[in-house]
Amino acid sequence: MKFSLIKNDSSSKARLGILETEHSVIETPVFMPVGTRGAVKTLTNQQLEDIDARIILGNTYHLMLKPGMEIMAKAGGLHKFMNWKRSLLTDSGGFQVFSLSSLNKITEDGVFFQSHVDGSKHFLGPIESMQIQKTLGSDIVMAFDECSPYPCERIGVEKAMDRTHRWAERCRNFELQSHQSLFGIVQGGVHGDLRQISAQALAKMNFEGYAIGGLSVGEPAELVNVMIDETVPHLPLDKPRYLMGVGTPRNLIEAVMRGIDMFDCVMPTRNARNGTAFTWSGKINIKAGRYAQDFSVLDPELDCYTSQFSKAYLRHLLNVDEITGLTLVTLQNLAFYLDFMRKLREAIKQDTLQDFYRRVCAIYPV
Repeated sequence: MKFSLIKNDSSSKARLGILETEHSVIETPVFMPVGTRGAVKTLTNQQLEDIDARIILGNTYHLMLKPGMEIMAKAGGLHKFMNWKRSLLTDSGGFQVFSLSSLNKITEDGVFFQSHVDGSKHFLGPIESMQIQKTLGSDIVMAFDECSPYPCERIGVEKAMDRTHRWAERCRNFELQSHQSLFGIVQGGVHGDLRQISAQALAKMNFEGYAIGGLSVGEPAELVNVMIDETVPHLPLDKPRYLMGVGTPRNLIEAVMRGIDMFDCVMPTRNARNGTAFTWSGKINIKAGRYAQDFSVLDPELDCYTSQFSKAYLRHLLNVDEITGLTLVTLQNLAFYLDFMRKLREAIKQDTLQDFYRRVCAIYPV
C-alpha cells in the first residue's frame, strides 16, 4: 500500500490524498461501503462499480462463522470468492466479538465466545484474526483490538486499551501476504489522555495506517469530535487515518476537517432498508403518505440510476415489500455518500471547504 498526501486545506486540518493498493487507486477522504458477509446488502458488484466504489469492507467475525475459512481458502480468498476486483478492507472481528457475542472469557491470548448465530463456541485472538485476514487476502488488515463499551468506568477502558496495545504488537509481528497492509486501532474510550497515550503507543509500532476505534458505540457527536482532536495530533502525518463506524454526512465532514481520511458506516445501507433516502435535499422518509402521488424525481442533483425514479414509485416498491425497492434506495444512499465525498474533496481542492460545510449543515444539521 502506498499513501501520498496531495494537499492540506488552508482553513482546517482536512487533507487530500491518494491511497494505492494492489487492486485500486483510492482518492481520500473516502467513504467505504460495508459488505459484512462478502456483499453490500441488496447490491451487485457491478452496481458498486457503477457508482465508483473503489474499496469496500468485509467482516472477519461473520466470515469466519460462515462460510468459514476452509471454504475461503479453497476459493482463493475473498476477492476471488465474491469476484470483487477492487480493494478490500477487513476489520479484525474484535468489535463484533464484544458487541454481538455471549462472552465466556477474555484471556491474554484472546476471547472465548459463543456465536450469535447458533451458540457454537469459538476462540478469536490477535493471531487467529491475522490468520483469518491473511486467508481472506484483503488489501488492508485491521489489528485485533478490545473495544470498551460506552459508558464504561475509566479502569475498564484502561485495561481494554492496554490489552489492545499488547495484541497490536502480536499482530504487527505476524507475517501477512505481501500485498497486505496492517492498521493499528487507537482505543481509550472518551478519555482524551488515554486516546493520546494509545495513539503514541501505536505510532511507535509503525503501522501502515491508523484507525480510531470505539467511537461508534453511543457517544454524542460532540464528544466524538473532541476525541478526534485529542488523537490526530499524535498520529503520523504521512499515514492514513481511519475513523471506524461513523456516520452522518455532518459527522463525516466534521471529522475530515479534523484530519480524518477514511470512513465506513452501515448508516446508508441500514437506513435504506428502513425506507430512508439520503439526497441533496436532505433525508427523505420515502414510505411516508405524502409521497404517494409525488411524481418528482428523487434527487435531481445526483447522477445515479435511482435518482431518476419518482418518489411515488419508490414509495410503492417499499410499501409492497418489493426487493427492487431496497436495491434502488440502497444504491441511492451509497451513490449519495460517494458523491458527497467527491464534492468534499473538490471543496478542499478549490479552497471552498467552509462554504461546503455551511451547505452540509443546512441540509444535514445533525
